Amino acid sequence: MKKLESLDLNQIKVEDNFWDRYIRLVREKMLPYQWEVLNDRVSDAAPSHCVENFRIAAGVSEGEYYGQVFQDSDVAKWIEAVSYSLEKERDPQLEEEVDSIVDLFEKAQKSDGYMDTYFIIKDPDGKWSNLREGHELYVAGHMIEAAAAYYRATGKEKFLKIVCRLADCICDVFGEEEGKMHGCPGHPEIELALVKLYRITQKKEYLQMAKYFLDLRGNQHPDHFVEEQKREGFYHIFQEFEHLGYNNIQAHMPVRQQKKADGHAVRALYLYSAMADVGYESKDETLLKACRTLFQNIVKKQMFITGSVGSAADGECFTCDYDLPNNYNYSETCASVALAMFSYRMFQIEQDGAYMDIVERALYNTVLSGMSLNGTEFFYVNPLEVIPEQLRTNRTLRHVLTHRRKWLGVACCPPNIARTLTGLGNYIYSYNEDTVFINLYISGQAAVTLAEGEIKISVETNYPYEEKIRIYVENINDIPMAIAFREPGWAKIDTVVSDDGEILRVRREKGYIYTEKRKWGKEGSISFDIPLKPVLMCAHPRVVSDVGKAAIMRGPVVYCLEEIDNGDNLGGIVLDAEARLKVEYDPELLGGAGVITTESYRLSEQEWSGKLYQPVGKKYEECKIKAIPYCMWNNRGEGEMRVWIHTR
Repeated sequence: MKKLESLDLNQIKVEDNFWDRYIRLVREKMLPYQWEVLNDRVSDAAPSHCVENFRIAAGVSEGEYYGQVFQDSDVAKWIEAVSYSLEKERDPQLEEEVDSIVDLFEKAQKSDGYMDTYFIIKDPDGKWSNLREGHELYVAGHMIEAAAAYYRATGKEKFLKIVCRLADCICDVFGEEEGKMHGCPGHPEIELALVKLYRITQKKEYLQMAKYFLDLRGNQHPDHFVEEQKREGFYHIFQEFEHLGYNNIQAHMPVRQQKKADGHAVRALYLYSAMADVGYESKDETLLKACRTLFQNIVKKQMFITGSVGSAADGECFTCDYDLPNNYNYSETCASVALAMFSYRMFQIEQDGAYMDIVERALYNTVLSGMSLNGTEFFYVNPLEVIPEQLRTNRTLRHVLTHRRKWLGVACCPPNIARTLTGLGNYIYSYNEDTVFINLYISGQAAVTLAEGEIKISVETNYPYEEKIRIYVENINDIPMAIAFREPGWAKIDTVVSDDGEILRVRREKGYIYTEKRKWGKEGSISFDIPLKPVLMCAHPRVVSDVGKAAIMRGPVVYCLEEIDNGDNLGGIVLDAEARLKVEYDPELLGGAGVITTESYRLSEQEWSGKLYQPVGKKYEECKIKAIPYCMWNNRGEGEMRVWIHTR
């Protein structure tokens, strides 16, 4: 089956009540702010030194390297985010800023194509000597992704040529041939980037190199990572990860044999994304089969209700099935970004709505939770339960923050959010020769070039707060076509009505509803409702953290309680399992937010004076609770927060 295509971002216009605020925030505030941070011009934010590292490596400045070994990737992801924004609307100032840093890339790049400021400045004799932790190939991958995006947005070739020289350098260094290095990166990323570069250049060596890295992983004889550590002068860059096994770097077994998501969550999902890409391009069904198995394990046994993954702080990793704690979970923002990347790739290949259900869940919840509503503060870790006093005093919870930070010492998440939101259009629509797929219900317009010509399509909705969806088709050339729109796994769409009120005949297949292939006339429309009744969700009985608790969901949106609305000790609130949930929209709250209220109960503390334990005898006080979208929590100051609520 031929995979579906995504539209170019300049073919899409988003005009959506829910998403406009975020897209506008990224373009108008987040991208300029991040550029200032990357240039160390925000005095009360953690220093970045990212641009300065390139100035030093390029010889236009003097100084010492500063930051993590992968610091270069922060500016690469920022460029990728800018590129998606430029693809929609050119901006001379943003282009000038990108061009200025690309000039530094060119000056910093070595004659053999190598480019990594950590090893150029700090450890020139150490390049390619620590693939486990050195992150050279990870950084190169993000550089390639950024260059590919910038080339698509502007047509400028300078950055693309730089990364082609870098990719050629990698192809010269690594491979099966005698005299080349046999090894793969500890942090996957280069693999999916090389596929992107192959699709632009059609240079088969890039696809072959991506496949080489996948084939070698977990299959190394002798094991490259073991040999690395035997070398004189080897040192662990990340001492805190020294004790972790090979599962943390996705080298514990060959990729085709993996049946359970394991190890570092972001590394795993970047790897799975590459497996999907390479599996499709090389027609390798064994890679795609492994992807299906791993996806099922994640979403059925290792994913939080918010679409986040990664249960443990130690190693930022997947652990075991059903280990989904709420107050000390990791749920890195980047991991949800990566889950959306992997899921969308699988959807494009298999055209199954179950994959897009997960993309939607991750986007509406954890990806947005990772940023503040002012666009200049960020979470790395996304808990589902917070008691600030515990976070301040219990060192085992030190990875969880009481509030978002203006920047982070490890700053992978802020530019990752930016590139996801500026590239949101990539997820909304897909198409093949004669069918347009509507994957996310986001208001706006798109121009789609099918096999027989161009059509225009638009969506009108106030989803996820209102149920009505209306789709318009402008088909001036009477091109025969079908529309496929997602029927979420949590909903049942009853009827689909044409513009003249006729109930349309449709077929359902793998989570999508397909109209008949027809010409539609010059203009046509269909409409339907997606039920958005709020629901109390429970977890599998083996998720011990959630036994006897419920989470509130409405459509794809997970809701939470905050102390500012419900008082402290949210753990003492008990919901009736049959509670009537009332839906409201408050235009004044957080710039406009859906609110769910209900009558509830709170465990009484009246008879607990001076006691820590006493015989069971529950007494309740009536109360009313108010829940807001989880993605908006912690925008009104510090306070308790809880997703999972006790029930009776």
